[in-house]
Amino acid sequence: MMKLFLLVAAAILVPVALSYGVDPAVILPKFMNITVEGVDQTHIFRALMCLYLGMSTFCVIAAFTPSWRHVAVIWAVFFAFSLAIGRILSIVVDGMPSRILLLYLAVELAIGIWGLAVLSRERRKARS
Repeated sequence: MMKLFLLVAAAILVPVALSYGVDPAVILPKFMNITVEGVDQTHIFRALMCLYLGMSTFCVIAAFTPSWRHVAVIWAVFFAFSLAIGRILSIVVDGMPSRILLLYLAVELAIGIWGLAVLSRERRKARS
């Protein structure tokens, strides 16, 4: 179950990553209320893209490295919930974002909850 979770999490993170960084000046205005102007903004979005891609890569490697799986699931839960908490904070403080960002929030919450369920299942299995 951990392997499946990690592979699905990685597969979901890749398109999110690419949406932020492949061509921020073209993609982001189409899907979000963002206009990217200048190297600094592009730089930030490309760094964000690589953060997501790094997490995806770690999930894939851990999926095929049994000794890493447990830690990788914990890290994926922290990663997803950290993003979700930031988005929820922004909704409370700044207001409603674009629909795609609400979709990202829903996916992050789903991944975090699923990861907790996977960890709980593994804990019960270990006790048996």
